[in-house]
Amino acid sequence: MLGQLHDVDLQLLRLFVSVVECGGFSAAQGELGLSQSSISQQMARLETRLGYRLCSRGKGGFKITPKGEQLLIATRGLFESIEAFRHQSNGVAGRLIGEVRLGLSEALDQSVLQRVADAIRRFRERDESVRIELMSAMPGEMERLLLQQRLDLAIGYFSQVQSAFDYRQLFSETQHLYCAPGHPLFTDEAPDDHALQACDRVDHPYRFLRSDEPFQGKKCSARAEQVEGTLAFILSGKHVGYLPSHFARSWEDKGLLRAVQRPDLSFDVAFHLARHRAQVPGDAQKAFEQDLLAAFA
Repeated sequence: MLGQLHDVDLQLLRLFVSVVECGGFSAAQGELGLSQSSISQQMARLETRLGYRLCSRGKGGFKITPKGEQLLIATRGLFESIEAFRHQSNGVAGRLIGEVRLGLSEALDQSVLQRVADAIRRFRERDESVRIELMSAMPGEMERLLLQQRLDLAIGYFSQVQSAFDYRQLFSETQHLYCAPGHPLFTDEAPDDHALQACDRVDHPYRFLRSDEPFQGKKCSARAEQVEGTLAFILSGKHVGYLPSHFARSWEDKGLLRAVQRPDLSFDVAFHLARHRAQVPGDAQKAFEQDLLAAFA
């Protein structure tokens, strides 16, 4: 009776199937490249392992037993399963599988989203079966999720002081100081420093970004974490605040926003691709990162 299957058992079972399909020992000699006596010895060995006869051979010719019929069905099913396993395991060998989780900053420019889409297209053209998750979040939240290893990659404006992260700069975004109709600075003239200091600005909670802002007015009764909140304060006509130029463009076209006429008040924000240095990326994460860098090259 068979316990565990070994390679030699599989070889004997293959010989058994060949003998049955050829119709006997002598007919199987050419198929197997073995002598009739060698085939007979190996069939006897298999029967000993199993504990029952598989076929009768004598003057009446070759005939498979009922138990041999049952074993033949089971053996063919076994070999079909082994072949299916071989195909599946070979297919997985070169295929990317798993999950990729990417965090994106809010209010990204259309061109940036197109490049992210290009990276996704590049990745989907690979041999892959991967679930991609995109999550929009504020920089602080993305850094927290990266630290918790709940994100694999993130695109945003970061402090770059996290020693746990690797950063790769992707692009820059220009920010202007804006005001709206009804505000004293909503004119074509450049304001002096005294007029600027009289303005009530919208405070941004990220100190690393705020420290780069050229306008550091002391009067500040508004605070907004997201771009949309900053926009709402500015549209009231009672506050000035920084917005990405691409985000403000449609409002400018409608005459509802205007950049304060001082070029020295604008600045650029660098956006980076960040990942946790201690998080060992899988093949899918590595490939997606490569495609992102290629799309932004």
